[in-house]
Amino acid sequence: MSTSPPATAPVPDDGRAPVEASAERLKAFTDAVVAIAMTVLVLPLMESVTDLGGEGGGVAEWFDRHSGQLMSFALSFVLIATFWLTNHRVFAQLERTTPALLWLSIAWMFTIVWLPVPTAMLGSMEEDDAQKLVYVGSLIVTSLVSLALRWYLLRHPRLHGTAPLRLRRGILADAISTGLFALALVISITVPAIGYWAMFLLLLVSPLHTLASRAFERRPGRAAGEAEPGGEAGADGA
Repeated sequence: MSTSPPATAPVPDDGRAPVEASAERLKAFTDAVVAIAMTVLVLPLMESVTDLGGEGGGVAEWFDRHSGQLMSFALSFVLIATFWLTNHRVFAQLERTTPALLWLSIAWMFTIVWLPVPTAMLGSMEEDDAQKLVYVGSLIVTSLVSLALRWYLLRHPRLHGTAPLRLRRGILADAISTGLFALALVISITVPAIGYWAMFLLLLVSPLHTLASRAFERRPGRAAGEAEPGGEAGADGA
């Protein structure tokens, strides 16, 4: 007479293993937070329209009086959108999360939600070194947290399906972005006449990323299995 094999005893949870959960809620929450932050950027402009309208001012006067505020709004809107696109690529193949990844994502969202505050400073306060330090410094922190997110995913491949080489390219792009933000901050402070126009240094991210990626991929001794199909060099630039 046949006997059934003994049932395998469940492995007890000792509380030390990281708890992994589906990433879908994190993705949805991140998208919602970014959308709210981008919407909040426009609120100071709405208030200025109401205030000037109450004074009897016209449209042309509003554009003339608040041109700096409009420029800061547009700049921050584009920057937040760029940060979100980068984050979207990072999370595109994310399948599971851990507490550490959740906290890294919360830190990233904090920097995004904070950005409307220094943006409002740009549009309503006199330009000085402290203002530049707060605004560009906030962007540097966002870029560094983005780098930390990719680094964590590179170290935990079980959480996602992204190729390691793609993550390394993204880390390189974040490092270049951080360096250019820091350089823009130094230039804007040391050469006041340039001011926030130094932010156009960020246009160099893509060409610098392409050059650095090619140099990395030509290094002797790279494993053949690291090549990423599709030839998407530079696709993860900030």
